[in-house]
Amino acid sequence: MAESFYKTLDGATDVVDTRTLLHEAIPLTGTIVSGTYADENIKNFSHGMFQSVYDYPYLSSSANHVFDITVGVNASSVLYSSVTSQQAKKKNVYNQMAQILMGYDHTGSIQQFDKDGNIAGGGAKLQDVIIINFSRLLVKDEIKKGSFQLDLGCTPAYSQDGQAVFANRLRITDASGSNGYLVNSPAGEYGLLFATSSIVTTDTLLTNASYPVGLLYYQAGVAVLSSSVFLDEDDGGILLNGFGSTLMRGPSSTSETIKQVLTGSEISGAADEIRNRIYNLQFNNTTELNSTIYFCRMNHNEFNYSTNPTYLSGSKIKVKTKSSDNPIAYVTTIGLYSDNNELMAVAKLSEPLKKDPSQEFTIRARLDY
Repeated sequence: MAESFYKTLDGATDVVDTRTLLHEAIPLTGTIVSGTYADENIKNFSHGMFQSVYDYPYLSSSANHVFDITVGVNASSVLYSSVTSQQAKKKNVYNQMAQILMGYDHTGSIQQFDKDGNIAGGGAKLQDVIIINFSRLLVKDEIKKGSFQLDLGCTPAYSQDGQAVFANRLRITDASGSNGYLVNSPAGEYGLLFATSSIVTTDTLLTNASYPVGLLYYQAGVAVLSSSVFLDEDDGGILLNGFGSTLMRGPSSTSETIKQVLTGSEISGAADEIRNRIYNLQFNNTTELNSTIYFCRMNHNEFNYSTNPTYLSGSKIKVKTKSSDNPIAYVTTIGLYSDNNELMAVAKLSEPLKKDPSQEFTIRARLDY
């Protein structure tokens, strides 16, 4: 039968709080997003405001929600008056996401997505956007800064051959996320998304430069992309005019630009077309592990005896064969108690620890939460 000895921990020297960030690679290949399961892993809803993507047919009990995809058009956009399908819903999607991610200005108006993140400085806004809202299952506590990468197929002509649209691809990253993120959002930290390179047989970008094309909200797990990633210079995009704006498959299998998709297609239809242009999407998530470490110190003159009745026999210590022997005790368990002497946590040693006056120990007990 074990017996307990108590010692008060010094909060200044015996207790330390730490934080550990654990990262996990999340690869989402285009085949999962568009093709592997013949869209049985794609779920549309009666409200028609977004589309959900799963990693397996969504009716299966083993399916995991991966992300939601939707589009939004701001009421001040030049496209807004041309929107003939779900105009109010596309505006509401934009406003809902903007108020959560961008907040309100001093007049109480919802702030628009800012192209360079410098809200106070004004500048260009993202008014026609593609929004990808990642599942908390994947993001965990946040997306690791500087790890996001999205490859989009930007071959101009649409083809029923799934690989043909990926012959020319655009790579989008949060290249400056690890050291250039912004904090002026009510949803936490966010970084700029840049089209930094093209993976192509011929050049597609206007120049070999970085183009800001969206925003990535790390803690919220939301990517906001400008429609300019699918447009050439004449249409206000970043692609070469000679290359042309990327064409989508319209509702009647006719080719349409992203502007036509945003104005004439329902949100679910627009999500279908954009989703079928995703070649690869990957990032590292982050799990924040907070710990309190308790250094339980046993000095040479402490914890060498036991008050257990079985420790004695005829008023003599059983573990001693002669009076000159050192007393011996065995440590098996560490208990952490509150100020009211309430047991809060227990740590078991893997094997009994022999303790006598010739030895000192410091047992490190870590409480994770």
